[in-house]
This record gives sequence, C-alpha cells and structure tokens, in this order.
Amino acid sequence: MNRLQERRVLGLASFGMGLLGTGALSAQEAASSAAPPMRIDSGATAWLLASSALVLFMTPGLALFYAGMVRSKNVLSTMMHSIFCMALVSLQWVIVGYSISFGDPTAGGLFGSLKFAFLSGVAHDQVTVAAGTQYPIPQLLHMSYQMMFAVITPALISGAFAERMKFSGFVVFTLLWTTVVYDPIAHWVWGGGILCNVDGTWIKNTVGAGALDFAGGTVVHISSGVSALVLCLLMGRRRGYPTQQLVPNSLVLTVAGAGILWFGWFGFNGGSSLNSDPLAVSAFTATHIAAAAAAMSWAIVEWMHRGKASILGVATGLVAGLVCITPASGFVTPMSALILGLIVSPACYFMVAIFKSRLGYDDSLDAFGVHGVGGTVGALLTGVFCSTTLGATPGVKQLTAQAIAVAVTVVYSAIATLILGIVVDKAIGLRVSEDDELSGLDLSQHGEVGYNLTL
Repeated sequence: MNRLQERRVLGLASFGMGLLGTGALSAQEAASSAAPPMRIDSGATAWLLASSALVLFMTPGLALFYAGMVRSKNVLSTMMHSIFCMALVSLQWVIVGYSISFGDPTAGGLFGSLKFAFLSGVAHDQVTVAAGTQYPIPQLLHMSYQMMFAVITPALISGAFAERMKFSGFVVFTLLWTTVVYDPIAHWVWGGGILCNVDGTWIKNTVGAGALDFAGGTVVHISSGVSALVLCLLMGRRRGYPTQQLVPNSLVLTVAGAGILWFGWFGFNGGSSLNSDPLAVSAFTATHIAAAAAAMSWAIVEWMHRGKASILGVATGLVAGLVCITPASGFVTPMSALILGLIVSPACYFMVAIFKSRLGYDDSLDAFGVHGVGGTVGALLTGVFCSTTLGATPGVKQLTAQAIAVAVTVVYSAIATLILGIVVDKAIGLRVSEDDELSGLDLSQHGEVGYNLTL
C-alpha cells in the first residue's frame, strides 16, 4: 500500500469515527434535552436550612414561655415537656411520621404510605418535588423542615396539663398523638389528602380548590389547641384551682420565651414558601405586622378591662397574633395581616380572661385559649382576607372550604385525643398522685429542682 492509499484509509477511518462520535453526542444531547436533570437550588436550600433551625429554636422558646408561668416547683417538668418532644418526636418522624404525612402525595385519602419509613428513599442529593421544578430542594431537607413542625405541635398541648401530668403518661400519649392525630392531618392538608390545598403535588403554598393553610393553622394550632382542651377536661383541675392564687415563678422567662417564639416564627411562616422568593418576603412581613398588631390590641383590651396593661398580656397577645397569621401568611397582604392581628387578640382575651373562668375548666397556660381560638380565627379569616395578588380568591366558596377544614380538624382531634387519653389513663395513668402534685413535679417526676435556694 502506497502513501496515497494509506492516507485515504486513514481519512475514511477518521471520518467514520467522527460520524460515530457525532451520533453518540447527538443521542446524548437528545436524551439531555428530553429530560433535563433537576439541579438543587442553592438559594432555596440555604433559606430552608436557616428556616429549619429557626423553627427548631421555637421549641426551647416555648419551654421558656411556659416554664415562667408555672409555680417554681414545676418549672423543670414544664420545660421537660418541650425539650423531650425535640427528641421523641424527631425519632418518630424519621421512622414513620414523615411517611404517613408525605409518603404518597398523589394517593389522596386519609393517610400517606410507608414508602419513606425509616427514611427509605429520602436522600440528601435526591431532589424533592415539594418545591416544584423552579427551585428544587433536597428531599432530606424537606423532611427535616417538616420535622420541626411535628416537634413543636405536641409541645403546645402541654400548656393545658402543666403541673399535673405524669411524665410516663406524657411520653406515651405524645407518641400516640403524633402518630394518630398530627401525621394524618398533615397529610390531609399538605400531603395530598382530603383537605389538601394543592393539585396532587407537595407544593403546600399552591392554591387549589380546597382549604388554604400556608404554615399550619389547622395542622399545628387547631389540632393542638382542641386536643389541649380535651385533655385538661379529662384530667380535671389542678389542686387549689381556682380558689388559690397560682403565681407564676418568673415572667422574665416567659417574656424571653415569647421573644424567641417571635424570632423563630419567621422561619415557621417565611420558610413555608419552601423558596427564597417574593412569597417568602410577603409571609415574613405579614408575620411581623400581625404579631405587632395583636400585642398592641391585647394591651388595649386588657387596659380597658382591668385598668392596666401587663407584660404577660402583651407576650400572650403577640403569640396570639403569630398563631392567627400562620395559616394566612402566604395569602394575605401586610395590611390585611394588621387587621388579623387586631381582631385575634380580643377574641383570645375573651376566652382566656372571661370565658374560661365562667366555665371553670383549667387550661393551665391557655393552650386552647391562644392556639385553638387563635388558629380558628386565623383559618377562617384567611378565606376573607386572602388576596388575588397572591394567587388566592376570597369569597364564600373559599370561606366555606376554610370552615370545613376547621370543622374536620376540630372533630377529629377532639375524638382521637379523647380516645387516646382514656386508653393511656387506663393503661398507665395520666395524672400524678395528690402527694406528688403537692410536692411538685420537678421533684416527684424527675428528682431535681429548678431553683436551689440554699446556695
């Protein structure tokens, strides 16, 4: 073979390899264009990581908020309820809770599935559809963020039975309640279930034909508030209530806790956009304005009724405003949030300062009066004040959907809590003995005291 023939052979070989390479490249490009890979959005991921930490921080804040309002002999046991939930509910959530709530977002119905039990298939580098396709986040982060909501919700209930529940009864009841009450309701509202405000995805801020609950008015506050009322009625009053004056041990702790709750609530509501986007900004701003308005209106109502405005009242009012704006935060404008804050405090004040004393039930730290009532007011007013500029449509249809969601949540939470409470009471007992209650739960349940006055 001469040089000319060699060149022709090499040329043909090069041409053929080029065709093969081009064909392979074209096939790869076609596959890529047909199914572009979803890349995790760093901005949305960073904001949701921060929001997850903020929401978790709310639970120690709740511990301080509640602990300051009880007597000194029960300060540690009251804090223990919130702190222990951070451990107990976190484990329940990763084992089965997340799967019950979000295991099958397209199936509808009463429960999810067990496909994510023990975090099966939930990875740090796997993109979730929770944030849609524009700002995808890791599914493990979605699981972690939702876990912080699950942690604080049963801790809210503890305000109703403070100073009289056995720790063993609290542990068993909390585990059962989270599984039987919280997880299914979370599925109904956010996971594709019967009350879902979405269209078959996990995008909990997308408006659909159902109820609107941006960050947990029904899921967190109504469920916990109603359950709190049922439990305090089931267990009965604290010894000495209402004839004896049960003086708070430290309102300083309560005010510090209220400040932490206000701070953490920005992650609670602002993070519920699941993106670092204008909707998060709107929810963030609405949250702050509602809390400020509610604190102000509580002070005014209390001043008119009692002749003085108390720091405990202002702290309680700001929490009521935060509770009320929770379901509405992503659907209302900042000025509508102001109106919600002005409305909710008088409603909660009436329940706490007037209605409770007339009926004589002992909701120790007003879990129902603030969270049950405030959550209901917020959920209903969401249907009235939701804005078309934020994708919602106010009117009778939406208000009806809100009322149905509230009614279903109230009825289910009340019945399930009553059954669980009776079962746990019969099995191991809910209430401490009279001697243990008189000596204080810190010593009788945990063998320690919050304040050592001998030092």
